[in-house]
Amino acid sequence: MYQPSSRREVDSQVLDLETAVKDGVLGGGGGCGVIATGFGSEKLDLKLMIEELEPMDVPMVFICPISLEPMHDPVTLCTGQTYERSNILKWFSLGHCTCPTTMQELWDDSMTPNKTLQQLIHSWFSQKYLAMKKRSEDVQGRVKEILENLKKIKGQARVQALKELRQVVQVHGTAKKTVVENGGIGLISSLLGPFTTHAVGCEVIGVLVNLNLDLNSMSDLLQPAKISLMVDILNEGSIETKINCTRLIGMLIEGTDFASQNVASLSLLVGLLRLVKDKKHPNGVVAGLNLLKTICSHEPVRNSFVNVGAVPQLVELIPGLNNECLELVLHILELLSSTPEGRLALKDCPSTIPNVVKLLMKASENCTQLALSILWSICKFAPEECASLAVDAGLAAKLLLVIQSGCNPVLKQRSAELLKLCSLNYTTTIFISKCKLTRTIQ
Repeated sequence: MYQPSSRREVDSQVLDLETAVKDGVLGGGGGCGVIATGFGSEKLDLKLMIEELEPMDVPMVFICPISLEPMHDPVTLCTGQTYERSNILKWFSLGHCTCPTTMQELWDDSMTPNKTLQQLIHSWFSQKYLAMKKRSEDVQGRVKEILENLKKIKGQARVQALKELRQVVQVHGTAKKTVVENGGIGLISSLLGPFTTHAVGCEVIGVLVNLNLDLNSMSDLLQPAKISLMVDILNEGSIETKINCTRLIGMLIEGTDFASQNVASLSLLVGLLRLVKDKKHPNGVVAGLNLLKTICSHEPVRNSFVNVGAVPQLVELIPGLNNECLELVLHILELLSSTPEGRLALKDCPSTIPNVVKLLMKASENCTQLALSILWSICKFAPEECASLAVDAGLAAKLLLVIQSGCNPVLKQRSAELLKLCSLNYTTTIFISKCKLTRTIQ
């Protein structure tokens, strides 16, 4: 049996350089000699460079076939296959005496350090790392310059500066950090005021939604005047602006005990309903539903949402939604069903029962649970009217499927209770015939 400690190493260099250059491992640059690092004679640490660089396409010749990660200390076996030293040693320690890639028996137990490949890897990552550092320095300088300019410029020049800043913070993590560290959040937030133009407001919101806001900044942005401006921009802006406004308001109120009368205005609720009905932009639908879910988790808001006609509009959305959006819509409807006004609106909407019944055992278990809760609320609210409609929509057969399935006991219990509620208006024979069930199922 091969043992890692007894393996011989041959001090030589192994690499098909033609393949390496053909694959562009040096990016078309020169050979693998010393490169200008900008850090004097200090050699850059390969591990540190790989950790700090953003994910990118790395030449396959640099990747260890075992870990699928870039190699730091490549060694080549007698089969010509190259691996990261620690990975191949671990392979051998498990008792293998074969090449992991080819599964050939090893006729020679030597491992040859592939110095040429190691130099190529270090050179390639050094070039990428230094280019990244240079970009970061350029970005930091430009962000500081924009922040200084924003203190002085107005009008269209201010809009252009904010637009550039928005584009930079969307792409560079360094830019976000620079804005925060240089007091940029307070400066940018101060541009939202009673006389802020629509163009400036759109760009300010586009910048802020990409930053990590602290509690003080969020508290400042939750001022009624600023929230009102955000809502106005949400209702009037482009789809990108609508989504940015929605996400920013969501960031501000999530996890906070916000003053619902200030945030959840009728104008905001109507604007969000428009956004979630625009199926051409799925990102807007998800963002809008997430914010509505957060807002409706606060009980005082629910009746206002029902009063703007939200229930039938959300119910009509159900058939065309994916599972993620379905769960959000059902969660919102379940919250609304906790109020008498919400239950009445659900009962009065002719599509509620057929659309919700179809979801049982069709999407996720969570959807089934939420659908059952909604159906229970409205059937309990108006049993004579809703129970018969539910039975005609095929509810009984669906409930039996839930009861017989492997889902959690709570769902089964709720299904049994709802089935019993639906059967109260019928004799056993009529109920079975109405449900088109056989004696065997009975």
